[in-house]
Amino acid sequence: MAGHSKWANIKYRKAKMDEKRGRLFTKAAREIILAARSGGGNPETNPRLRAAIARAKEINMPSENIQRAIMRGTGELEGATYEELVYEGYGPGGVALLLNIATDNRNRTASEIRHIFSKSGGNLGESGCVSWLFQPKGVIRVEVPEGEEREEIMLKAIEAGAEDVDDTDEEILVIKTAPEELEKVKKALEEAGVTVGHAEVEMVPRTTVTIEDPEIAAKVVKLVERLEEHDDVQAVYTNAQIPDEVLEQVGA
Repeated sequence: MAGHSKWANIKYRKAKMDEKRGRLFTKAAREIILAARSGGGNPETNPRLRAAIARAKEINMPSENIQRAIMRGTGELEGATYEELVYEGYGPGGVALLLNIATDNRNRTASEIRHIFSKSGGNLGESGCVSWLFQPKGVIRVEVPEGEEREEIMLKAIEAGAEDVDDTDEEILVIKTAPEELEKVKKALEEAGVTVGHAEVEMVPRTTVTIEDPEIAAKVVKLVERLEEHDDVQAVYTNAQIPDEVLEQVGA
């Protein structure tokens, strides 16, 4: 999973430095609205809302924006009504893509996402065509240097209930948990003084497709970037595994 993890970590770093704050804030607000609508406006009793607020704070979303989104979700403020959907499809090289969608107009969104797929050498598929290739996992990212501290954090994560720790990235540890164990492991790390950079439930591929051809890899990266740039796309998951040296060639 080194290539796939590396690519995910690169995207994580870029998101933290992204100058397009408006787009990031829009996606964060929609997730908060949906979370508050489904489980109430109290983050103490709504794990999904708690996680959504944490992600909003990662990108420095103002507190007043967060509060307004919560109030829209609970109905205290008027706003657009968003529908949650999952889109599935294939990209160049036969890679699978799974998209979490939040839209107030499913027909418009479907048309625009289908266009992005076809323009990028892929195709939007039917429901269920690739979802079986993915499984939900808690994913925690911790920015940590090499050395003894790194080893201590890995040990603490495993002791807290983590299923796996990927340490192939020199700067970021990727800790995977069962979805229901995410909050427990995160809390254990924070209580041990570890600064958690990111924690959420993601759709992790059961198996991966390794893309070694730089031309195909560049098309896959471009497709994922185009999808992520769409306002209605909350998250993009793929089973593409791109080796580090190929990622460097395509400038990802």
